[in-house]
Amino acid sequence: MSSSPSYFVLPDLFSHSTAFHDAKNPFWKRASAESRRWVNSYTVFADRRRAFFFQGQSELLSSHCYPYAGYEEFRTCCDLINLLFVIDELSDEQCYGDVRRTGDIFLQAMRDPTWSDGSKLAQMTADFRERLVTTIKPKTFSRFMEHCDAYVDSVVEEAGLRDRGEILELEEYLHLRRENSAVRVCFGLISYILGIDLPDEVFSDPTFQKMYFSAVDMVCWANDLYSYNMELNRGLEGNNFITVLMKTQNMDIQATCNFVGGHYKQLMDDFLSAKASLRSFGSKVDVDVRRYIEACQHWPVGNLVWSFETPRYFGARRDQIRRTRVVPLKPLERDP
Repeated sequence: MSSSPSYFVLPDLFSHSTAFHDAKNPFWKRASAESRRWVNSYTVFADRRRAFFFQGQSELLSSHCYPYAGYEEFRTCCDLINLLFVIDELSDEQCYGDVRRTGDIFLQAMRDPTWSDGSKLAQMTADFRERLVTTIKPKTFSRFMEHCDAYVDSVVEEAGLRDRGEILELEEYLHLRRENSAVRVCFGLISYILGIDLPDEVFSDPTFQKMYFSAVDMVCWANDLYSYNMELNRGLEGNNFITVLMKTQNMDIQATCNFVGGHYKQLMDDFLSAKASLRSFGSKVDVDVRRYIEACQHWPVGNLVWSFETPRYFGARRDQIRRTRVVPLKPLERDP
């Protein structure tokens, strides 16, 4: 009888990402401190959960993924990602009905600036919305809200699956993960930061969609790979590509990790191929499309770098794990 593995080896996703260049927003320290004070002012979490929340340094993720943003726009990005992490932390411990109520609070406050149920989440969302609507363009805001709707629906679906102990098939999970990861919500800020309003024909173009979803999927697959051990420790591993592949494809954890590495490379190849073959939408629109694509490229590589900069996924051993790629399957060692 074979024993359970005590570790797994990560595929080298960095080696597949050399076409993208990491950078850090010059305003990140100032904006990070302000956004963190903003979250703290609402005392959403008790001390222990607040420490876990802040050790993830979500503002640093924003810095890598939006390095081109000006100060005001970057502060808005920090607030959004902090707000999404708050919703994520709350919903992870809620049942289906409570997650639906949490999601509805977020959506109501985003749709109507005069609405409030008095909750801290409603107040935080209203604060974020007020910053966002100052300069966001109409089509961009409409798309952003569509992504928010899809995000909430998918997080609610995730809660139902968790309550039932149900694991989806791979294709079903892929569509769910694109939404409940909130990556599309975060991509929705790119046009806001750049001050552009791309026409619908761009987003509906098949080649553009292939490029767009390749970038989204790179973030999702890498995040599930890197977060697997943490989620395993928290009993949340059902919402993860690793679990889905092991359960539905009868793969062991190392074969699954190897598969993820190969698939990530294919996603990168698909992105670059689509980028090279994208048609023209007219000279003026093409300029904005190029800027949008360049901005998208920061997300996959920024996510990789951030995942090893904080103890959120790999604890105190994160530098060693990045170097060796060996992940022990046991409780994480947190920073002292």
